[in-house]
Amino acid sequence: MPPATERAALPPIEDLISELVSGSVAPIRQKAGRILTDLSRLDHAVYEAVASTETPALDEPLRRLSNAANRSAIWVAIAAAVALLGGRRGRRAAAAGLISIGVSSALVNVGLKSIASRRRPDRSAARVLDERHVVMPESTSFPSGHSASGFAFATAVGRDLPWLAFPLRLLAAAVAYSRVHTGVHYPGDAVAGSLVGGATGLVVAGALDRRAGGQR
Repeated sequence: MPPATERAALPPIEDLISELVSGSVAPIRQKAGRILTDLSRLDHAVYEAVASTETPALDEPLRRLSNAANRSAIWVAIAAAVALLGGRRGRRAAAAGLISIGVSSALVNVGLKSIASRRRPDRSAARVLDERHVVMPESTSFPSGHSASGFAFATAVGRDLPWLAFPLRLLAAAVAYSRVHTGVHYPGDAVAGSLVGGATGLVVAGALDRRAGGQR
């Protein structure tokens, strides 16, 4: 054991912890900042590449698809068809899908958008063709609510009706891309919204399954 004088000369444990934290967190924070900057550059570059690529055969269909997903109209219509034609299981799947849309919309529009506060893309600067234009929403950009709603619905319905899982996810992906194609979202917004929606659909569908099992 060191002499008492040496022990007294040692720095307090609080100082050691402080030095350790300040020495490890700062570089991590700086590196994370650089990574986010690089990802933002990639996001902008992909957005501009999509905007500058001529796709006359896709412009009108994707614009119509993007508009069809406003207020989740396309998903409500599919839910009505599934409930009408799918029997008891179809009604349960439709309910799970619509609840998932509600939860994901609240999470995105009330929570995440206000936290991120990302500005919408500048369509004029990127020279997005007028033929692609839909109404530019007034809300902030990150994450995409259309993408979140689509994947929330597709994931929840697909859990109960596996044969619909792939086509619904494919349609949700098309809706998510349409938001980039029409110039109202960056690709990163659509990707993040899709992930949030998919996770929400899983959680909601799982909770409803557990509730149904508990009531049997």
